Amino acid sequence: MTLVERTSRFTLLGRLPGARDSATVIDVMQTMITGLPQAMLKSITWDQGNEMARHASFTVATGCAMFFCDPHSPWQRGTNENTNGLVRDIHPKGTNFNDVTDEQLAETERLLNIRPRKTLHWDTPRERLTQLIDSVALTP
Repeated sequence: MTLVERTSRFTLLGRLPGARDSATVIDVMQTMITGLPQAMLKSITWDQGNEMARHASFTVATGCAMFFCDPHSPWQRGTNENTNGLVRDIHPKGTNFNDVTDEQLAETERLLNIRPRKTLHWDTPRERLTQLIDSVALTP
């Protein structure tokens, strides 16, 4: 599972333990965002899929709204689609993620977050996230 914070492009990668049912996806996503400042959890945009059938329980538990793209409209999630492409640079299409270790997944996440991005004026997502968290912490 790939979650990308829009402002900083900071990426979180999560492992789905074989199942892609709504309860499992919601549980993994809640675990992934644990520890993020509440000010950053405004909304998540998801593609169409029955794995979000229980999205209301996620919103109630986290206070984070869930929005859905129109069917067959990947451009509505451009940042996430681009990030998935970057993941594929490291783990080519056809990779069985059940064979990717937790350490390899964590290293992929680290590499994505230290990669300078043109859209960030060559800052890294990690640098931008730090700036964002610092600005939230300073806001009264």
